Amino acid sequence: MPHDDNRGAPGAERLQKVLAAAGVGSRRACEDLIFRRRVTVDGQVAQLGDKVDPSSAVIYVDGERLVTDTRLIYLAMNKPRGVVSTMADEKGRTALGDFLGRVEERVYHVGRLDADSEGLLLLTNDGTLAHRLMHPSYGVSKTYLCEVAGPLARNAGRRLKAGVELADGPARVDDFRLVDTLGRTAQVELTLHEGRNHIVRRLLDEVGHPVSRLIRTAIGPIRLGDLRPGRTRRLTNAEVAALFKAVGD
Repeated sequence: MPHDDNRGAPGAERLQKVLAAAGVGSRRACEDLIFRRRVTVDGQVAQLGDKVDPSSAVIYVDGERLVTDTRLIYLAMNKPRGVVSTMADEKGRTALGDFLGRVEERVYHVGRLDADSEGLLLLTNDGTLAHRLMHPSYGVSKTYLCEVAGPLARNAGRRLKAGVELADGPARVDDFRLVDTLGRTAQVELTLHEGRNHIVRRLLDEVGHPVSRLIRTAIGPIRLGDLRPGRTRRLTNAEVAALFKAVGD
């Protein structure tokens, strides 16, 4: 028997229509997914004939969260150097909002990058997901490509992985590698879960390699890729599902 929970709810629509609108596949393909018990709604295995409210239902397909609320926006942005990580700046400096002319919904940045830093920022109006991505208890990793003063000390990576003492307590990286050596500079990549202010610059300073350029290349499963500076793009359904998985949802 079909579930009746959502049938009288305002805004309720047939589940296969909601899945198709979210980009899962054709309605016929979505009916097949429901028939094969690969879809759950609010913790229950879905059945053909179910109706759901796309603005509130919690839907999983093959164990991955599917966002069906069309009001929710998830964006990746390549923040250029010199741009401040606020939506608007009272001092008149170039801010994130200056690059969002075509985005009508009000979105907020997830975390921040220093004005001198560049690279990947996530923007969303999903406050719950944003909070989890920023909260240290969820341990979402971030990856950075840095140009530093060289040559690179042999024990730099080992020290950073072991942990170094900073003014506000010890910190360490999860992964570190030398990418390239360019004369008196070196390119290094490091991954960490820390979110303290200027943490990457302070860590590399501490081991004797001040940063001249810093680019964030990944936040959890989301990669900067070839997104050009100042541009934004919408995350795919798979990327949004991967973010929910990264925070344990």
